Amino acid sequence: MTSTRAPGAPGAASVTVRVPAKVNVQLAVGAPRPDGFHPLANVFLAVSLHDEVTATPAAELTVTCSGPDAGQVPLDRTNLAARAAELLAARHGIAPDVHLHIAKDIPVAGGMAGGSADGAGALLACDTLWGLHTPREELLDICAELGSDVPFSLVGGAALGTGRGEVLTPVPAGTFHWVFALADGGLSTPAVFREFDRLTAAVDVPAPQADPALLAALASGDPDALAATLANDLQPAALSLRPQLAATLAAGTGAGALAGLVSGSGPTTAFLVRDEESALKVAAALEASGTCRTTRTTTSPAPGATVLTT
Repeated sequence: MTSTRAPGAPGAASVTVRVPAKVNVQLAVGAPRPDGFHPLANVFLAVSLHDEVTATPAAELTVTCSGPDAGQVPLDRTNLAARAAELLAARHGIAPDVHLHIAKDIPVAGGMAGGSADGAGALLACDTLWGLHTPREELLDICAELGSDVPFSLVGGAALGTGRGEVLTPVPAGTFHWVFALADGGLSTPAVFREFDRLTAAVDVPAPQADPALLAALASGDPDALAATLANDLQPAALSLRPQLAATLAAGTGAGALAGLVSGSGPTTAFLVRDEESALKVAAALEASGTCRTTRTTTSPAPGATVLTT
């Protein structure tokens, strides 16, 4: 198909999409598949920390970024926002002529799917800007092509991800309060999975399954019940690569958090707390402990990618 300029460009208005971070309240990991991916039972929960992606007509595809840690965000074609624009344009036989600006508030390289969020946000922003009206299922297919966490960034709320995490089933969830402790530097997700494989080499790794008790606790909105069931099979690998995270986990639970765990592949650690007052207390104690760079408090669930302006 011959590429043409995107419909509506260059005179169309900008489109801004808000997209949430996530925490994995359960991350069950199976043995590697023949394709190298690990089968997952991944219970996602979107939280109210957001990036905003603005798409504006342009002569060519460009990416800019502002906000905390913006200097760590790649601005070339490796950025998932840029890749999302390219894949969407290719599907429709048009040129990806757009400027994407990412207003970054989700921690970078923190296991909270910030890059995935930007990919989902750019996809929806470009689809809206270009007037493509791509069916939701096709948008989700593009998300899955971009990465395992990207479909959930589009959908938000709470969901069980199976396959490699991209096959989503919505699940009910009450409101929960969280504190996130941000570490210095990042952890490579492939490196964490390699360490998981090393640590489990002599173990018969079971097929991953969602914990019925966790799903019931999530639906109930009971923080004590959820705290008792939080689980992350990648946590031992993350702690092996970054042992100092153990001190952060101890500081948070010692300050009154109901439970703590490594968020996804880390190095951010997530603490479930009872209410907003508890969140502020735990956050202050974590910052005073010297075991993390900074903290963020928030709630869940949050909506998925949402158009703010057109």
